[in-house]
Amino acid sequence: MAKITFLGAGSTIFVRNVIGDCMCSPVLAESEIALYDIDAQRLKESETILSAINKGLGGKASIKTYLGVEKRKDALRGADFVVNAIQVGLYDPCTITDFEIPKKYGLRQTIADTLGIGGIMRGLRTIPVLADFARDMEEVCPNAWFLNYTNPMSILTGFMQRYTGVKTIGLCHSVQCCSKHLLEFLEMHDKLEGRKELIAGINHMGWLLEIRDKNGSDLYPEIRKRAAAKNAGEKHWDMVRYDYIEKLGYYCTESSEHNAEYNPYYIKSRYPELIEKFNIPLDEYPRRCIHQAAGWAKEYEGLTRKDTLEHKRSMEYASYIMEALITGIPYKIGGNVLNHGGLVENLPREACVEVPCMVDNYGINPCYAGKLPVQLAAMNMTHVNVHLITIEAAVTLKKEHIYHAAMLDPLTAAELSLDDIRSMVDELIDAHGGWMPKYK
Repeated sequence: MAKITFLGAGSTIFVRNVIGDCMCSPVLAESEIALYDIDAQRLKESETILSAINKGLGGKASIKTYLGVEKRKDALRGADFVVNAIQVGLYDPCTITDFEIPKKYGLRQTIADTLGIGGIMRGLRTIPVLADFARDMEEVCPNAWFLNYTNPMSILTGFMQRYTGVKTIGLCHSVQCCSKHLLEFLEMHDKLEGRKELIAGINHMGWLLEIRDKNGSDLYPEIRKRAAAKNAGEKHWDMVRYDYIEKLGYYCTESSEHNAEYNPYYIKSRYPELIEKFNIPLDEYPRRCIHQAAGWAKEYEGLTRKDTLEHKRSMEYASYIMEALITGIPYKIGGNVLNHGGLVENLPREACVEVPCMVDNYGINPCYAGKLPVQLAAMNMTHVNVHLITIEAAVTLKKEHIYHAAMLDPLTAAELSLDDIRSMVDELIDAHGGWMPKYK
C-alpha cells in the first residue's frame, strides 16, 4: 500500500483530479492519502469532497488530514509520493498584488504565474517554502518522489533539482493535450488516432516539433494552412499560438492567453489594437481564481444533500507515474527535468527543460531530444535567462538579482525603463512583506 502526501490540499482542481485519479487506479486505490494544508477551511472542504469521491469508488483509500506547519512532518513521514500544489500568498493578497502594482507602471499581464514580473514574484515567494519541504522530506521520507504541479514550474522544479537532494519531477497538463486540441480545433479529427509526435523545450513553451499521422505522413503542412485560415477569419481562443505557427513555424504547448505575455510581441502599450486583434484576455488569472473558488464552494455545499461524488480519471500524469514506478510497466510522459547530458542540446545544462520521459520501476528517465530549431531555442532562452537569475536571487538573497530577472523578462523589458523596473520591483517587495524573505 502506497502513502501519497498532498501538500497544498486546498488547491481544489489539482487535489480533486490527482487524488481522485489515484482512487480510480487498481494499483493505488487502497493507498493512504495524507492531505496537508495551512488553511483549516480549505483542508476541510478537500477532505469532504475527496471522502465523497472515495465512497463513490468503493471507499478503499484511507484519508487523513494534517493542519499547520507543525504537522507537516507527520504528513510526510513514510510517504512514497509527495504531490505539491501550493500557492504561497493565495489569490488574495499576493496574486492581486502581482497584477495591480505592475498596472500602475503600465505593465499588463494575463496569467502572471510562469514568467514576467508576476512569475518572478511567485517564484521568490515559493522557493523558501519548497526548501522547508525538502528538508522535511530528506529527514522523514528520503526515498519519496516529489511531483511538482506548482508554478512557476521551471523556476521551482529547477531549484528543487539543483539545490536539494529530493527526487523531483515537474508536471504540467499542457503537453498531453497539445496536439489533441490543435487537431480538433482545426477539424482534423481523422488524424487523432495513432498520431506520432515529438514535443520538447521548456514548460509552457514546449514545441510540437513533429506531428505525423498513423501512416507516418507529416501533418504540419496541412496544420499551417488551416491555422493561417483560422487566424484570417473570426476571432478565436488560440490566435497567439497560431501566429507562432506562421511566424516561428511551430505550435507551442501552452495556451495563447499564457503565451501572449511570454514575449514582447502582443501586449504593447504602443499598439493597443493588438490586444483586440489577437483576442488577448488581460487580467485573466484573477477572473479564473474567482470562478474556480465559486465552483469548488458550490460542489462542497452540494454535499450537504449527498455524500458521494463521481470521478473519471483525468489526463493528469501523477497517478500514471505512481503506477509505473510501483509496477514497472513503462509509461511515457512529458516531464520537467534538468538538462543534464544536453537533453536539449542548444539550451544550458542547468536549465529545467520539458522533454519526453520514460517511467518504470527504475525511475523517471528523460530522453534525448536533440537540437531545437534555432528560433525556438532563442525563444526558450528568453525564459531560461529569467528562470536562472530568479533562482540565483532566491539562493543568494541578493536583491539586485531580482532587478536583473525583471530586466531580462521580455515583456517587462519591452514596456518599462530600467528605472521603472527597479521601482516596480521595490514596490512589489514592500507590498508582499512577510510573504518574501529579506533581501540584501
